[in-house]
Amino acid sequence: MNTPRRYVAFDIETAKVLPESVTDLMDHRPLGIACVAAVVSGREEPFVWHGANGDEPAAQMSPAEVRSMIEQFAAWVDEGYTLLSWNGLGFDFNVLAEESGLAEECARIALGHVDMMFHVVCELGYPVGLGKAAEGFGLPGKCAGLTGCDAPVMWAQGRYADVLEYNLQDARLALTIALEAERRGELLWVTRRGTIGRMPLNKGWRSVQEALQTPLPDTSWMSDPPTRDDFTAWLPSDSLLH
Repeated sequence: MNTPRRYVAFDIETAKVLPESVTDLMDHRPLGIACVAAVVSGREEPFVWHGANGDEPAAQMSPAEVRSMIEQFAAWVDEGYTLLSWNGLGFDFNVLAEESGLAEECARIALGHVDMMFHVVCELGYPVGLGKAAEGFGLPGKCAGLTGCDAPVMWAQGRYADVLEYNLQDARLALTIALEAERRGELLWVTRRGTIGRMPLNKGWRSVQEALQTPLPDTSWMSDPPTRDDFTAWLPSDSLLH
């Protein structure tokens, strides 16, 4: 019997306040990082990072602060934990690499971690939202009325506690979904039609590196399917060769 994975689920919130009409955050980089939350399997107390500015959080984390946090990520991996995210490959690690200047290290960690949404894209050819997966399992979802686009505005307004709670809720939700999907042997979500979608997880969650090895799904029925390159384009050119 395989030993159950010990996960560290994490999520970042960016700092840059953007116009409401923005459709692609990456078009407005650098985005800065307001805060990061991580939840460790078997531990009650979460980990939270933000910039230091006297008694209050800073507008965004400094490159040195981001690098220190990435060192903690690497330490967890060395201890046998598996980092876990929802769209961490295409977004979180992409931003972390830019903000820290540690592109090679972020690539190494990103390829070894489990990005549940990327696993879905590699398997099915299309993404599933974290909130829709929560609905599929009947779990309490993301913080009501808030989105990732709201977080930078609230952070700039000094509503630090609200943003930190939103950030932490997403990390907790990712861990809960990962464990529940493993327990049931399948990922569930609510589709656009309101039905329940299902993706078997007979062998558990795949790391990014493992997901990249799966055969390409049939996306001929889609008008503009996402590609794996959409998620991996930021990786240093030789990182996929290791």
